[in-house]
Amino acid sequence: MFQQVPQVPQAKGSTSDVDYSNLDIIKATQNGALERCKQLIDEGFDINQRDTENVTLLHWAAINNRKEIIRFYISRGALVDAVGGDLMATPLHWATRAGHLGAVVLLMQHGADPLICDGDGLQCIHIAAQLGFAGIMAYFIAKGANMDGQDRGGMTPLMWSAYRVTSLDPTRMLLTLGASSAFQDNFHGNTAIHWAIVARNSTAVTTLVTNGANLTTRNNTGQTPYDLLKGNRDMFLSEKVLEKMEEVERNSRPKSTCDRLTKNKKVKVWITGLIPASGIFIIGQLFQSSIPVPIKCVILLLSYVFGYFARPYVCNDKYFTVLPLATYFGTKFWVYMTWLVWIVPHVNIWSTIAMLISSILLWYNFLKVWKGDPGIVSSTREEKFRLIIDEAEKRGFDSRSFCSSCLVHKPLRSKHCGVCDRCIAKHDHHCPWVSNCIGEKNHRHFIGYLIMLLVMIFFMIYGASQYWQKACDIPSSSGFFGSLIASAQCDAWVMWITFNCFLHAIWVFLLLGCQTYQIVILGMTTNERLNHWRYQHFQQGGVSHSPFHRGYFQNLVDFFGWHCFGLLHPDQTDWSKTFHVGAEAEHPLLNTKENYQYV
Repeated sequence: MFQQVPQVPQAKGSTSDVDYSNLDIIKATQNGALERCKQLIDEGFDINQRDTENVTLLHWAAINNRKEIIRFYISRGALVDAVGGDLMATPLHWATRAGHLGAVVLLMQHGADPLICDGDGLQCIHIAAQLGFAGIMAYFIAKGANMDGQDRGGMTPLMWSAYRVTSLDPTRMLLTLGASSAFQDNFHGNTAIHWAIVARNSTAVTTLVTNGANLTTRNNTGQTPYDLLKGNRDMFLSEKVLEKMEEVERNSRPKSTCDRLTKNKKVKVWITGLIPASGIFIIGQLFQSSIPVPIKCVILLLSYVFGYFARPYVCNDKYFTVLPLATYFGTKFWVYMTWLVWIVPHVNIWSTIAMLISSILLWYNFLKVWKGDPGIVSSTREEKFRLIIDEAEKRGFDSRSFCSSCLVHKPLRSKHCGVCDRCIAKHDHHCPWVSNCIGEKNHRHFIGYLIMLLVMIFFMIYGASQYWQKACDIPSSSGFFGSLIASAQCDAWVMWITFNCFLHAIWVFLLLGCQTYQIVILGMTTNERLNHWRYQHFQQGGVSHSPFHRGYFQNLVDFFGWHCFGLLHPDQTDWSKTFHVGAEAEHPLLNTKENYQYV
């Protein structure tokens, strides 16, 4: 939870409608009556005097987020690390416990020590982890606090977060920064994932497992996280956790040859990848055979039923993410084979050369899109720390401009991809057909990929038509549908491959048309078109309009970066480093509503 508690109003005694003149200094501090506090201190009140609860004025100012009063008290000599209260805590402890990022930053800037332990043996970072204040905890870590530091009982911030906080952060944030999940506490010998399971915290369990937490570490009673998970039958477990449990169970028993083949992840990936190509071949050969049509239909139906039930045992668990790319590869492979074996003898050499050139250009663009960098917004560990400090001290944390997963300042037009788990500059969409995001650095190649794929499909359909004209004796009076039936009867395999190409042509044509409309006509990305209502810079006078639209032709020039020997002037904006529109100032990231009472 990077969103912080709203700021408390900084009351000013000279201008407020409320009369603070009769308040004692403690009540004045709690209410934020700065002028009354100054008056009482000037009259001789000891700035470090404690009340009946052994609490200093700075404690009360910190827990109520009275930043102006904090500055004033420190300027008059208040002890910034004074220990007081029932928990023998410092003002920094109090500000942390209340979730006041502003007060925490101000105290740290004036020398407050976050490593001091309170009466329970907790440092400020442990308290922030217990209460889910990810922004405050990130600030402590960026300022030098040990993210794996153990409290008196041996609990680390990650353990406290996994045990107490059901939201994604701060557990995810700690793991992103490199916190270890291997530490065990002093009393129970539990790791962070032990504590997450004890608390039935499904979100933390999934996050820890995804980041490599060990399910076989034993605590002081000899229980592993795997044992605890098996004992919590009614606890929700994600697919990733169940997969990891299966792996642990599989590794604990003797492996047979069948297990090695059916349970090995690499084998599953290869099997999943080969299914489309194998399926295309088997179906094509079935159509090509002389088996009666009713029997062919029964075989197809039985094959589908068998594949449906066999899939969990032979396919990779990421079946639906691997399948589109595998289908593309499988179709392309059989297109090449069909062209070489069936089509080449019936077309001229120039058609084959054109097919070859289009294929080379297709592969070039495909590899750029598939394996290239789409525009990942990344930063080093030191850059993350500097950003966290800058966000905390100058702006605060807000999901509109700060990604709590990548810990980066999100550029304008960027988006965090849930599939890739990374922020992409000028994010368009995540494409399953290339198994990658489409963003600033590969969007042009994606358009090139779609165009060349359509060209290759056109050549394949053209080649098939030439094959049927020369290899099949089809009467000219058959008509369109009659010719199709005659062509299928002449060579069902070629018809099957052509049909696959036609299906691919439909989605490629529609996708290319949609992309062209967005780029040229709207001046938007796919993400912006779908989510424009979320972005303030798209709202102009109550009407949603793209601020990046520069005219139809200029939009095309900007997208492709055409210079044409200096005649054209494309936009040179680096979208990985642009954070606002033109000279527009960034909006404040913290809500300043003041709507709660003092403590």
